[in-house]
Amino acid sequence: MKQKPVISYTLTDEAPALATRSWLPIIQAFLGVADIAIETFNISLAGRILAQFPDFLKDSQKQPDALAQLAQLTRSRQANIIKLPNISASIPQLQAAIAELQQKGYALPDYPLNPNTDADEKIVSRYAKIAGSAVNPVLREGNSDRRAPRAVKEYAKRHPHYMGAWDKHSKTRVASMPKDDFYATEQSICVDKACQCKILFITDNDEKTLCLKENLALQQAEIIDAAVMHVDSLRDFVRDAMRQCQQDETLLSLHLKATMMKVSDPVIFGHVLSVFFEPLFEQYSDVFAKLDIKPELGLADLLKKLDNLDDIDRKKQIQQQIEQCLAQNPPLAMVDSDQGITNLHVPSDVIIDASMPAMIRNSGKMYNAEGALQDTLALIPDRSYAGVYQQTIDFCKEYGAFDPAKMGTVANVGLMAQKAEEYGSHDKTFIAPDKGEIQLVDDNNTVLLSQKVARGDICRLCQTKDAPVQNWIQLAIERARLSKQPAVFWLDPKRAHDRQLIHKVKTALAKEDIDDLDIRVLSPQQATQFTLERLRRGEDTISVTGNVLRDYLTDLFPILEVGTSAKMLSIVPLMQGGGLFETGAGGSAPKHVQQLLKENHLRWDSLGEFLALGASLEHLSQVFSHPQAKILAQTLDSATTELLMQQKSPQRQVGQPDNRGSHFYMALYWSKALAQQQQDRELQQRFTPIYQQLQDNEQKISAQLLAVQGQAVDPGGYYLMDAQIIDHIMRPSCLFNEIIAQIMT
Repeated sequence: MKQKPVISYTLTDEAPALATRSWLPIIQAFLGVADIAIETFNISLAGRILAQFPDFLKDSQKQPDALAQLAQLTRSRQANIIKLPNISASIPQLQAAIAELQQKGYALPDYPLNPNTDADEKIVSRYAKIAGSAVNPVLREGNSDRRAPRAVKEYAKRHPHYMGAWDKHSKTRVASMPKDDFYATEQSICVDKACQCKILFITDNDEKTLCLKENLALQQAEIIDAAVMHVDSLRDFVRDAMRQCQQDETLLSLHLKATMMKVSDPVIFGHVLSVFFEPLFEQYSDVFAKLDIKPELGLADLLKKLDNLDDIDRKKQIQQQIEQCLAQNPPLAMVDSDQGITNLHVPSDVIIDASMPAMIRNSGKMYNAEGALQDTLALIPDRSYAGVYQQTIDFCKEYGAFDPAKMGTVANVGLMAQKAEEYGSHDKTFIAPDKGEIQLVDDNNTVLLSQKVARGDICRLCQTKDAPVQNWIQLAIERARLSKQPAVFWLDPKRAHDRQLIHKVKTALAKEDIDDLDIRVLSPQQATQFTLERLRRGEDTISVTGNVLRDYLTDLFPILEVGTSAKMLSIVPLMQGGGLFETGAGGSAPKHVQQLLKENHLRWDSLGEFLALGASLEHLSQVFSHPQAKILAQTLDSATTELLMQQKSPQRQVGQPDNRGSHFYMALYWSKALAQQQQDRELQQRFTPIYQQLQDNEQKISAQLLAVQGQAVDPGGYYLMDAQIIDHIMRPSCLFNEIIAQIMT
């Protein structure tokens, strides 16, 4: 019996989840005509929490572990997964989600911020599987191929987005630690043979040994690194940066990724916060201990917990001290000037790969407390990739802002399969409990790597397996050959980890017939300059990078080129032959939800979803030799192009077409393309009357979709929304719904 083709569709969080409720019924109807099924997997933050704690729930409340199911599926050649943006939860977000679920009757345990018992430690370890970058490392069993689709690029050239003008005398720059960061301390080896290892912490004088991790399996030819950030030097660096800000009259901003680098970056964030408010944390340490105030949770958490202080006079003193620090220290960049939300309020509010490109696009400025743009000192404590942003800032100072109408494009081939370099490898990142040494020891008790640490230092170890590296190199060669564009490996010979990769890259390239290809290995700063020069001349380049730079560059260049990273085509050819198709970034998703709640207007753009579905159908047509899937892919791409050229993407303001309106027009243009194609008569006959009805009722349907806007709505929750309520909100046109239902009758 021939296997029926299935597309696995993820249900996630916030704006993408809302938009899917509108879009999914449309594609289920269109694809159902070709006997293509869609199976949904709930990998939302709430869904992942519930899946981890079945023993705390009633039978009716239990949910399958959809993420584990998808992880198993990625190892199948039939895998065809469309992955939407999900919440990579910081601890405050995780706590908020737990509280909402508890309020809805789910008897989940609280998140123990101060685990004191074995039971608490077990609860923390279970929640650790959910927090931060819990989804992507599991699903990405392949390397990344990301680029701007031709239609998106053409639209950007015809309708250039805003780019702020640059001043040659701009004071904006990047500040990083001059020493004692991960870059300076990194050690790296490539193991000769497979072995079992453990990570030990040994106090000075060998008084005590603590096993931090056991049964760490290393494969033959695998790269493993160890690096440490010394926090005393980090704190000195922050003090120096604050003095520099006051001298230059610039804003102070911190750029990290506390959601992804969920162990190291919240701690770094906490050190910056506690230095900025140093007198406060020194003077009121006893009060803060009683209130369980932790700097790594941000200023917002501090202010919230301060409300629990019964001593009114002490509370006023602390509030005055906060205001005094804000007045005396350099002004902070703002996340929301109107609401008084600073760069240090919530660790997950400012995400480096989105915040730095936005700053560069805005003339190198961020918003101050008065809501005006101002030059900024951008703190990126670790130097590993900070130079990429400084190089871009220097380039813009010299040549001015880029012109989207004339820019080239930068595709990316990213090393990320099998958790390669996954943001400091959370399960191998440790906060040193005391002064001593952290060692990686093999099963023969040979010390492979070691780092001297002081109490509180951040030590991280990262693994990169050889098979993903070889696959990454081959993917880069393939893309260079197909595109006829230069492919640049962004690798730093001064960095220990990159030296190991450079050796593997050069060894592999020497075995290939690539004389007709332009393939280079450049340091990140050199690669940035080379790429920016080509970009300015309208020439195209392929960046070939490790996992973290993949994340950074696939926001930086798209935001400069097309205004957003959500419009990128992101394909992950899975190593076993399947395909994972990602739908763009979700960093703006919370703001879109806020507008929906207030005004019933969702400006989230599902373009990434349209592009991913087109690539998914193309892949499915090849795996299953399915000609109708290929036609559906081709006509969907035509519809996407028409949507862009007719400017039917969601608008920002109430009273204008939003996400739901763009879905109507996608259905209209897709049915039009299917009705007009000549390759498949069955599809033509099925969709001709559908197109006619949608076209005839365009004004009525548009009016129904617009009529609901302007009023507040309640989806029945934030992390766990009510499905029936969302369907009502996101599918408000009865006429449109009736026409879509006719497709399958």
